[in-house]
Amino acid sequence: MQNREHDRTVLELSHVTKLFGAFQAVNDLCFRVPRGSIYGFLGPNGAGKTTTIRMILDIIKPSSGEITVLGKRSALEVRQRLGYLPEEKGLYKKMKAWAIISYFAMLKGMSRRDSRKRACELLERYGLGAFAETKAEALSKGMGQKVQMLAAVAHDPEFVILDEPFSGLDPVNQQVMETLIRDMADRGQTVIFSTHVMQHAERLCDRILLIAKGRKIFDGTLPEARRAIPRRVRIETEDDIGQLRELPEVLAIFPNDGLARGGVSAPPCSHWEFQLRENADPQIILQACFTKGIRLRSFNQAEPSLHEVFVHLVGSDAAPPSNTMPNQRVCNQ
Repeated sequence: MQNREHDRTVLELSHVTKLFGAFQAVNDLCFRVPRGSIYGFLGPNGAGKTTTIRMILDIIKPSSGEITVLGKRSALEVRQRLGYLPEEKGLYKKMKAWAIISYFAMLKGMSRRDSRKRACELLERYGLGAFAETKAEALSKGMGQKVQMLAAVAHDPEFVILDEPFSGLDPVNQQVMETLIRDMADRGQTVIFSTHVMQHAERLCDRILLIAKGRKIFDGTLPEARRAIPRRVRIETEDDIGQLRELPEVLAIFPNDGLARGGVSAPPCSHWEFQLRENADPQIILQACFTKGIRLRSFNQAEPSLHEVFVHLVGSDAAPPSNTMPNQRVCNQ
């Protein structure tokens, strides 16, 4: 049974700590990444995400603890099966887009012919085919970042590690990056990416790891993360809600007055947020309002966002924020 579990695990960290002098960047970190998953590594800037990724890749050594990558004690033993996009982005300025991708694919063992073909295919698929012959120095920041991403995965790696892949991208290029990550997962590749923007994780991840100040504060699925916050309902009414306080499903009721709609102050009205017991049906509140004659302007039972989960777990101070003419193409030759 234990061997089967390890076969399904692409990455495992066991009690990993990293010290830089007296500063503890990572503190007793333990987690596993299941094979074939999209795993979000989340936390504010300075939380220890990049330090952890560098330890995973054996760029720096942990002060204590063990790391296993694809069943090996060092990522260097399986580097041909890995893809890595570092936080510090950079390209060879005088090289053309297709040549950069081809070069990195050859470093991972692909032939010159196959790597060139692969580079052209990827550029076409992700909207950069017209810029295949463009030098890196002439690409926009977003284009350059996509080229570097494609270079990291051109050899079709089994396990892909992306450090802040969405940083600096405009909304259109963020969507392209999300598409690329989903495409890899659809092909059975395992992807772990770090970010301090929770919305990307909500849209992409099967599992998430939340860290703050080098410590793990949550590891699990999105539904499990949302259950960390008591279920809640928001209503808007001018009527007295006193009778609703007596419902056994209600843990607490908080006023939320002074909200605005459409950029102007709302008309006289009361906004209330109800925190419910675990597994309580939010429809109980709606039913009780009808039964007790409480007239509603609005009723909302939306799931809490991942940002709200983070604030709940670590506090607001540590919470991250709530995202030329083309040359002739070598691909046509």
